Amino acid sequence: NFQGRSYNCMGDCADFSSYMSRCHSCRVHSGCWMMYDQSNYMGNHYFFRRGEYADYMSMFGMNNCI
Repeated sequence: NFQGRSYNCMGDCADFSSYMSRCHSCRVHSGCWMMYDQSNYMGNHYFFRRGEYADYMSMFGMNNCI
């Protein structure tokens, strides 16, 4: 629900762990965004279109790592 720490990303980022330890919500302002649940673009991947995902973990059954 968009609470707690946040990180704004304008391009590729191979590992978010240095910015935050876990993530539960996502907001895509424009275009599309591909998210992976392991670093260096590995693991399961999820495609997000422009919009707000207040609790994407429960919607997609994801773990809390990006």
